[in-house]
Amino acid sequence: MKYLTEFRDPGLTRKLVQKIENMADKEITIMEVCGTHTMAIFKSGLRQLLPHQIRLISGPGCPVCVTPQSYIDTAIQLTERQDVIITAFGDMLRVPGTEGSLMAQKSKGRDVRMVYSPLDVVQLAAENPQKEVIFLAVGFETTAPTIALSVEQAKKANINNYSILQSIKTMPNTMEELVREEDIQIDGFLCPGHVSAVIGVKPYRFLSEKYSLPAVIAGFEPTDIIMGIYHILDMLDKKESQVRNEYTRLVTEDGNLKALEMIERVFEETASVWRGLGSIEGTGLRLRQDYESYDTVKKLGIQAAPEQPAKGCICGEILKGKVSPLDCRLFSTKCTPETPVGACMVSEEGTCAAYYRYKPNHF
Repeated sequence: MKYLTEFRDPGLTRKLVQKIENMADKEITIMEVCGTHTMAIFKSGLRQLLPHQIRLISGPGCPVCVTPQSYIDTAIQLTERQDVIITAFGDMLRVPGTEGSLMAQKSKGRDVRMVYSPLDVVQLAAENPQKEVIFLAVGFETTAPTIALSVEQAKKANINNYSILQSIKTMPNTMEELVREEDIQIDGFLCPGHVSAVIGVKPYRFLSEKYSLPAVIAGFEPTDIIMGIYHILDMLDKKESQVRNEYTRLVTEDGNLKALEMIERVFEETASVWRGLGSIEGTGLRLRQDYESYDTVKKLGIQAAPEQPAKGCICGEILKGKVSPLDCRLFSTKCTPETPVGACMVSEEGTCAAYYRYKPNHF
């Protein structure tokens, strides 16, 4: 299959690994900031192929994982209202709050529903005019266009009982925040493929121009990722700092202009609270004034729940790449995919879930 089999070429992968081995004369730390990259690296066993000098760390690339505890608690509180239907993507239902989860609330008879698209939620609101139908708007630039479209459609159809509880986050400024943290050593970035398909290459230029860091936008097949790692080492070896796009079959310099126009029309930039990273300016999206009536918090006049991190959970440090799940005393004992304590164990793209599933004993 074109654009797939050629990126699963074991011969080419072996050649690239050999080149990486020849260049790896000191420890190099590379951060991937995409949950799909995290899972792909584990699933394909790439860590076992790479020389020990290459240290791969996972950053805050899982949208469910970076959603703060306070957001989950606020959503759970909203389920207690009789006039509300809560809707969310599947992973969100299992994220533990301070007391229970949305799935637990559903088991108690609260009206919590899993959906595949916010556009389906607009239709649900039209069918239930007596209820406030709330979509948990969690995600990165990848899901933002569809959420924006749902708000536009609701407004155009005069559906006034639809709203979104906002927690949409954006990636570039968050990557800069990680670079500026003194106790995190990052030699290069594997940039997120899905996000890059929307925003393009330009938003990452600051990494090379301001911080002299190499960065590569890569796809998700084994050869994609190995190629990205090779290019980072190649730039380090040549003392170059560039942002290279190795995912040209999907990512362009300027991104998806229609998607970006949709985001720009409905949302504006704001600060956002990230699990483990706190509030970071310019890393969130909020509804513009013309669409504020679809903001759940403003519409219902509620206050967000206070932030109360799960006791003993080090998910925040894991999301920064400071520690691995194996450093957590709860990992694989109290915290498992069946009984998660932290969000990183819930999502399939979560670092803890990846470690648990593929059991990297070689670490």
